Amino acid sequence: MVSKTIDMLRNELPVQQESLVLSGEVPTGLVLVDVVNGFCTVGAGNLAPVRPDKQISGMVDESVRLARVFCEKKWPVFAFLDSHHPDIPEPPYPPHCIAGTDESKLVPALQWLENEPNVTIRCKDCIDGFLGAIEKDGSNVFVDWVKTNQIKIILVVGICTDICVLDFVCSTISARNRGFFTSLEDVIVYSHGCATFDLPDDVARTIPGAIAHPQELMHHIGLYMAKGRGAKVVSEVSFATPKEA
Repeated sequence: MVSKTIDMLRNELPVQQESLVLSGEVPTGLVLVDVVNGFCTVGAGNLAPVRPDKQISGMVDESVRLARVFCEKKWPVFAFLDSHHPDIPEPPYPPHCIAGTDESKLVPALQWLENEPNVTIRCKDCIDGFLGAIEKDGSNVFVDWVKTNQIKIILVVGICTDICVLDFVCSTISARNRGFFTSLEDVIVYSHGCATFDLPDDVARTIPGAIAHPQELMHHIGLYMAKGRGAKVVSEVSFATPKEA
């Protein structure tokens, strides 16, 4: 039934996806959204997968691949880490990614990013990373990162496609449209570099206050909404060789 619904959704609400080839001629920044243990590592917390998840594992693999190339080329990388104070809840979600715990840390395959000079890491205590980047004085760490690096293209990967990724993308596009960034032209979401969680209806019914969240369907909706708000969606990301550049 779910697969038929997804097929119907893809037919009725198609998301046209392109291929992206990066050469370095256009300043491009990579943004990783919440690729942390609490969302990606099996059994790591209340919102972590309870068993190996192909979509999430694929997202992590693609995030690692892109991050390595960006760091080799010394291109700018910005990583958001979901990180919450234990006494400040985030309804409707249960406690998760508590600051100072392993849940709020990058997955093991990405922890090397902490020592890379071209990487900016920002802990956020809310769904939307754009809002989570605001300092007490009103400045915004993410906005400053875009301006400092004169970034024209932002490539976004991470979790969850329809929640933290989508909210960040929508806020960034709104900020661009309002003139917060003079350099930024495109916000690009890489579909295979994003993932969301799976909560079947039969399981959701056993959890007070929970609603069903079928993974493939909500992943598609997240991509559709991002594209509808002005983001580009790509299904492939590759890098030009020196001869092609």
